Amino acid sequence: MDDHWLTRASTIKRLWIVLFIVLAATVLMDLVIEHRPYFGLEGTFGFGAWFGFASCVVMIVFAKSLGAILKRPDTYYDS
Repeated sequence: MDDHWLTRASTIKRLWIVLFIVLAATVLMDLVIEHRPYFGLEGTFGFGAWFGFASCVVMIVFAKSLGAILKRPDTYYDS
């Protein structure tokens, strides 16, 4: 069995913890940074985080629905 450091369960758990700490620190930095929003909504707390997440959700839903519309049957290229 491969004992690479990235495949160990303990390393994976530590990496998840570090990821969540970095994400939380990034959102919390929003409290100490002065904002000059162009639109009123841009001035809300954590705008970059929740807007980015919402954008990803919309893109995934759009891609899934587009795939369902454009899907071809498995036998499309058969003679």
